[in-house]
Amino acid sequence: MFKKFSIRMAVSMCSGLLITVLALAEGFSSNSASPSQVAHFKPEQISAFSTKVERALSGTGARVAIVARMGRPLSELPEGMHFTHVAFAVAEEKTDASGKKSTGYVMQNLYQLDDHPDQSELVQDVPVDFFKGVVTLESGVIIPSPDLQAKLLKVIASPTYAQLHQREYSLIANPYTLGRQNCTEFVLDVVNAAMYQTSDIHLIKAKEKAQFVAQPVNVSAFKLLLGAMFKAEIFISDHPGAPETATFERLAVYLQKYDPGTKVQTMGPD
Repeated sequence: MFKKFSIRMAVSMCSGLLITVLALAEGFSSNSASPSQVAHFKPEQISAFSTKVERALSGTGARVAIVARMGRPLSELPEGMHFTHVAFAVAEEKTDASGKKSTGYVMQNLYQLDDHPDQSELVQDVPVDFFKGVVTLESGVIIPSPDLQAKLLKVIASPTYAQLHQREYSLIANPYTLGRQNCTEFVLDVVNAAMYQTSDIHLIKAKEKAQFVAQPVNVSAFKLLLGAMFKAEIFISDHPGAPETATFERLAVYLQKYDPGTKVQTMGPD
């Protein structure tokens, strides 16, 4: 009787841990157009929020900004992580039916492939699609200095932008190594390509190792091992020690230190 109960309890505990790990991987760098994305808000709510973010960006005069969204409830994220996906918002001029001009934004993303979640691609979408699958109407925004914005625009419009993309994806990619990349590491790589005006990925990684402070992945080794076993997008092989990764919060701290004039803010619903 006791043996049966112990086995049953062990199975239950392992199942609970596995569910936690599987949940961790959902909603991070998924394409908002993916069939797996669940709508948590009405279309008009998403439209209103995305418009608010666009207008706020336009009001600052930002030509390029870094924008983050929440694809998982905060209660399900490891300690120290808040936002789950980060992308560039690049300004473009829009003209409405009456001929009136305004500034809108195109989102430049690194998204996981639906059929191969351990791989990624570079995708453009618009703010309303970018926020479509969020679980909370909240966005983190980093507005670099005007000087860095100008440099970022040059990189994004150049072959360097695509060259910095590493197709092999990991949710907890080590930002100091090559081989695996997540959306925030990609943004960090592009930022440093612009900041140091180089396309040399080895120089970029050397700068990041010397200056960028990654976020420890505060998940037990057992859970991470389970994740690596059952989720294609979780790898631990690129972490020689305790796993750590790039996050929006650590990126904000980094830019505020090395790019004087950077502004950081959080936007919520009205």
